[in-house]
Amino acid sequence: MGVERAVTRWYLYRQSLLNEIARLEEQIAQQADKESSGTELSASAESASAANSEDLRQVLARTQEKLKNLGPCPRPMMG
Repeated sequence: MGVERAVTRWYLYRQSLLNEIARLEEQIAQQADKESSGTELSASAESASAANSEDLRQVLARTQEKLKNLGPCPRPMMG
């Protein structure tokens, strides 16, 4: 028997959210490395980098909230 459509859709959406979270965390880590590497940035470039980092954190928080709201699988799968 196949997996029901709702379960398949749930797993695909969950996986896409997990992938998005991983991508955003990686981007935030890369920006933190750039900021801590000690390269001299102009004040405007530094403020733009900080604003972009804050935007990424907000997107990450919204994505994590979507994952939380997704909840458990609609129908537990039996093995």
